[in-house]
Amino acid sequence: MKLGMIISNNDPETVWNVFRLGVFALQQGDEVKIFLLGKGVECEQLDTAQFKVREQINGFLEHGGEVLACGTCLKLRQREASDICPISTMKELHELVRDSERVLTF
Repeated sequence: MKLGMIISNNDPETVWNVFRLGVFALQQGDEVKIFLLGKGVECEQLDTAQFKVREQINGFLEHGGEVLACGTCLKLRQREASDICPISTMKELHELVRDSERVLTF
């Protein structure tokens, strides 16, 4: 199955769980793309003692998941692209929604 997940949240527990679900789905043979939108582009800075967000993101990428990040949202926060948050556009978000069999938003 092709899953598209959109994260527009910067709650560490929520983001941690989204990436956990992504890893599990990839292990089940699904194709998973995550688009970071709005506050979601802050995901790299969300680690807490209880929720190792970055660890989950790295696991997601290691299992073949793809992460896209809204370039406008990064720019508004004066952040630059990274390996975890490559700059993407509304075109890529539209393609994710159009091409996914299921879209989940968080």
